[in-house]
Amino acid sequence: MSGHSKWSTIKRQKGANDAKRGAVFTRLANAIMIAVKEGGGGDPESNFRLRLVLDQARAANLPKDNISRAIDKALGKGGGPALESITYEGYAPNAVAILVETITDNRNRTAGEVKSTIEKAGGSLGGPGTTQWMFEKKGVIEIQTDGEDVDEFFLKVADFGADDVIVIDKNSVQVITKQTDLKKVEDQLREDGYNVISADFDYIAKNSTHIEDADKIKSVLGLIEKLEDLGDVVKVSSNLDAPDSFYESL
Repeated sequence: MSGHSKWSTIKRQKGANDAKRGAVFTRLANAIMIAVKEGGGGDPESNFRLRLVLDQARAANLPKDNISRAIDKALGKGGGPALESITYEGYAPNAVAILVETITDNRNRTAGEVKSTIEKAGGSLGGPGTTQWMFEKKGVIEIQTDGEDVDEFFLKVADFGADDVIVIDKNSVQVITKQTDLKKVEDQLREDGYNVISADFDYIAKNSTHIEDADKIKSVLGLIEKLEDLGDVVKVSSNLDAPDSFYESL
């Protein structure tokens, strides 16, 4: 499992502290607005991208008023600057490839913050095509399996259209799908009674950079965490591959 995914899951399970919750709320509101504009309207029944973001918003306890305001603003019922999605490409320390997905109303501000954060950590920001070719966008569904045999579970979800299953811990897994199959597989898992913790589109590395040294792993994860703390950053993907023993020690 890629390092950024496992690290993100561990952080989510521990819960965000109050100081970071406000930034999470802002990112989710921005993501809702982008989903409305680019996904085809403000109805989650017909806009699957919006439905995914709303699921994340509710899981993070984003207030209903914030959700309604974000949807209304995206539909032109409120003022404010236009938002756009921009993905930055580069390298973290130790030659780990990263993608930084952002939503911004000021690309110059966002580019400067991302570049400064990466370079201060010993990485480098590249141009379009630097690292994105190393990743493939997939559907990622995290569910609780409560100790179900992984091999038997994979055979079941493969029939639903899943490409792979990645073990997070003894009680939860990630189901990987093609982008076009995400909704179908998620709906089938829910119909079969599984507890779907989250479902989203994510960049999955085609080839990983394996690191054993704990200090080097921490330097990469430290940069990812700093990037995720930036107000305009929605998600950071990497091709870091770290041993399970590292995460078990956290």
